[in-house]
Amino acid sequence: MFFKVGDLVTRKSYDNDIVFKIIKIIDNVAIIKGLNVRLYADSPMDDLKLVEDARIDDNDFLDRINTSLNLDRNEYFYLPGKVLHIDGDAEYLERCMNFYRKLKIKAYGVNLKESDIYLDITKYLEEIAPDIVVITGHDVYNKKNGDINDLNSYKNSNNFVKAIKEARKYEKSHDKLIIIAGACQSNYEELIKAGANFASSPKRINLHALDPAIVASSIALSDKSKPIDLINIIEKTKYKEEGVGGIITNGTMYMGYPR
Repeated sequence: MFFKVGDLVTRKSYDNDIVFKIIKIIDNVAIIKGLNVRLYADSPMDDLKLVEDARIDDNDFLDRINTSLNLDRNEYFYLPGKVLHIDGDAEYLERCMNFYRKLKIKAYGVNLKESDIYLDITKYLEEIAPDIVVITGHDVYNKKNGDINDLNSYKNSNNFVKAIKEARKYEKSHDKLIIIAGACQSNYEELIKAGANFASSPKRINLHALDPAIVASSIALSDKSKPIDLINIIEKTKYKEEGVGGIITNGTMYMGYPR
């Protein structure tokens, strides 16, 4: 079958489990990117199967958040926390920014290479003064490179760790600056140790494109005077506790009266 850039495909050798978009073709190899999963891969053309009916599932996650909100908008007004979202992938960043806009959350998006985030993160933190910072993009664990606990076995986990540490130099308190970090298959334990409130991926699985924004939005819309519902927030993500984990902190949303 003839394929072209922009086609949606699955890989037959992986039981057609993930839908990808072809972003480049080199000789007889397709460079593919997950439609809904933060994953890059390459594939021989003869391993691909064309997909006709795939869809972007962002509205499903919007519904999960909206149905869990219990806000009295007749009497009170609400000021959600402010988000700084730094993403190594420009396309996924735009999807996340649309997600924040639909939830009426003030968010600022920055597209930086994962390896450059730690160099510039302090500048953006000082400029924007967010309540929540998201540090994400792409990552992968390669068992050929070493042990699962070794940061050198990951594409970008070490870069995320360095960015978290720089953010913690700016603000040490886990309640004053909530950090959400990681991507597909990231070293969850090391990201938490470095100072993240939430991180991926406890079971080293792939992450949905919106998972970092889902967590950030849930915290931004949680009452500042109360601890977050940790399990409820994780349950809103695509792969739940296998993909994302974290610690209990307070929310970041103020409530005011009268409306």
